[in-house]
Amino acid sequence: MKIDEFISLVRNKQFIEAHEVLEDDWKELKKAGEKDKAKFIQGLINGTTAIALFYKGRESAFIKVWATFQKYKPLIDTIELDSKDKYIEAIVLLEAEYQKINN
Repeated sequence: MKIDEFISLVRNKQFIEAHEVLEDDWKELKKAGEKDKAKFIQGLINGTTAIALFYKGRESAFIKVWATFQKYKPLIDTIELDSKDKYIEAIVLLEAEYQKINN
């Protein structure tokens, strides 16, 4: 999993690049039948996509895509992941960016 690279890109506000980093992990989890893990990763991907959409001036798309992040975020409490704390950090970073947008 490329969560360290994802976190670094989010910190540097490279949201489109962060989206791309987790695509392979998401596809592998889907292929392996790890449904909830795949959905959680999809949520992180959608979180970065939503923020990128906001900065591109596509606020209605941002709201729709952000909802997917919110939908899948709670899966962190029910799935097993190595370095789970890093995934929690990724959630916190995305939510902090969301707060900046909404203030």
